[in-house]
Amino acid sequence: MGPDDTSIVVRDATGGDTHSITRLITELAASSETSPVTDTYVEGYLASPGNRVLLAESLGEVVGLLSYSVRHGLYHAGDSCLIEEVVMREDARRRGVGSALLRELFSRVEAAGWAEVSVTVMPDNAGAIRFYRRHGLTDEAVFLEKHFVKPE
Repeated sequence: MGPDDTSIVVRDATGGDTHSITRLITELAASSETSPVTDTYVEGYLASPGNRVLLAESLGEVVGLLSYSVRHGLYHAGDSCLIEEVVMREDARRRGVGSALLRELFSRVEAAGWAEVSVTVMPDNAGAIRFYRRHGLTDEAVFLEKHFVKPE
């Protein structure tokens, strides 16, 4: 993907995209840890109701993804969208790929009438925080979590 490329196409992922999705998630994790994600797991994720993945393509190649889930929410009496991962290939960063993915998601959220979009960002990831704020997301809550080791 070259610096002048503005031909970013965003589309829904299909079962044929599992390897591209696995590759991007593995690339994301490689910066700090490893991910146990496999093509088989991605197939199950895509088949699960409420889980969705948008893919960004440039010149016919997958260069980024945005995964999200939709769930019913009691407080807003409407559906909420949780952005799970936004990942770009190293050579596609700072080229508008993430913005194209978010614009497409926001368009779908508005069309569906969902109540909100949320995302979790590690507190030391200043670049991601700036990115999401630039797109209108604001500090609304503190997200707490507890990890459990998955049995082998």
